[in-house]
Amino acid sequence: MTAAPPPIAGTSPLVSTVHGVVRGALEQGVAVFRGIPYAAAPVGPRRFRAPEPPERWDGVREAVTFGPTAPQRPYSPPLDELLPDPEVPGDDCLNLNVWTPSPARAGLPVLVWIHGGSLLHGSSAVELYDGAAFARDGVVLVSVNYRLGIEGFGVFPDAPANRGLLDQLAALEWVRQNIAAFGGDPRQVTVCGESAGAISIAALLAAPRSQGLFRRAVLQSGAPAALSPEAGRGTTELIAKRLGVAATAEALAAVAPAALLAAQTEVTGGGTPLTGGNSFQIVVDGDLLPHDPAEALREGAAVEIDLLMGTNTEEYRLWFVPSGLTEHLSRFTLRLALLKFKVPGATARTYRANRPGATPGELLGALATDLLLRVPLNRLADARSGSTGRTFLYEFGWRTPVQQLGACHALEIGFVFDTLDRPDTVALTGENAPQELADAMHAAWVRFAATGDPGWPSWDASRPVMVFGPGAPAVVHAPRNDELRGWAPYREERP
Repeated sequence: MTAAPPPIAGTSPLVSTVHGVVRGALEQGVAVFRGIPYAAAPVGPRRFRAPEPPERWDGVREAVTFGPTAPQRPYSPPLDELLPDPEVPGDDCLNLNVWTPSPARAGLPVLVWIHGGSLLHGSSAVELYDGAAFARDGVVLVSVNYRLGIEGFGVFPDAPANRGLLDQLAALEWVRQNIAAFGGDPRQVTVCGESAGAISIAALLAAPRSQGLFRRAVLQSGAPAALSPEAGRGTTELIAKRLGVAATAEALAAVAPAALLAAQTEVTGGGTPLTGGNSFQIVVDGDLLPHDPAEALREGAAVEIDLLMGTNTEEYRLWFVPSGLTEHLSRFTLRLALLKFKVPGATARTYRANRPGATPGELLGALATDLLLRVPLNRLADARSGSTGRTFLYEFGWRTPVQQLGACHALEIGFVFDTLDRPDTVALTGENAPQELADAMHAAWVRFAATGDPGWPSWDASRPVMVFGPGAPAVVHAPRNDELRGWAPYREERP
């Protein structure tokens, strides 16, 4: 780690943005600005519309507390105890936060964090995402709120699609206009996200409008994915039907936010990112996203962008263990799932042979993790061979003792942010998580933001993957390649 920056004079740092002056706070040698609006409140005539710039303000705006969070409901039990989700009331939910070593610095690398939560949950106010460690190590950290659920990703005939993505773009445009005033370099921006945040970033990589807004990207436990507008409209129609109104932006804008959230929760409850269910998805709208992101990226979009991406070894356990699926899923249900997902019999047998004693639920989880995450990320890495931008892959394998969750989804975030001492992190990691692993992983993200090189070989035919735990981090070439080769398009590559 680098030495802490020199103290900032005074206790209330001031910065002039294009919309007005903000006053932050000095916290342990780091200047922090919270709740800065990057777009106008998406209410009234702006509801279900593309984001618009905020109005300028006179005087000094206090920026010491987190701004309002996007309308949402907490995770259902038992995930609510594992994934705390604070609520900050108010309409101005399109806001962001900045942690910087000092606004007086210049040319610092910038990392923009886009949170996950299945496009239904989450905010930049989650304690886990505190950016102090990045600022301590010379990186300006920006974390962003964006519209969620039907407000951000409902599909209507009379409103733009992908409004949550448009919000993220507006935040990145704010960064380009303003980050130099906070000590950052607008030409050295890395956009980073986990789960739905990573899926969003994959879409931004494929969106022509994002060109020039960032130089590097990090995808944590999320792969490129999108639906056609017709396929993506189903959840919107179910919510409208439950409310007894037309599935249009005009009709749903007249519904009280609390009633709309209640209907949304009823329609989307019960599913998971791995088992499916009614959900919100990014759509190929022909405007922001002219093409499917996975296809666009494999065919050469964003080839100039440095890319760091990876997965956790047991992603599935966050959903399967608390729900009891690991123990109670039957062999018959497993067979039905294999048929539904068109898993080749030889592939299933390889996974079973590599996991003696695994329950049907554990086998399904391992297969689903790879089908939805590891395989598409490997395919993308392979397709980027020879690109101007380098590609790096990692795997997070440290297993938490909490509730037998293992190396589950979202576990790596506290290590990346170096926030192992925070209650939000401890909820997943338990006490005494290995600080040396956080030191290594956090340092890799800092190096990538600063130089585009996290510290291990870039992707080539040997398929190097940096494995973070268990034990000391180490590069492994083509891990579990026998399983990877069981999926298309790798099956035809067998010798």
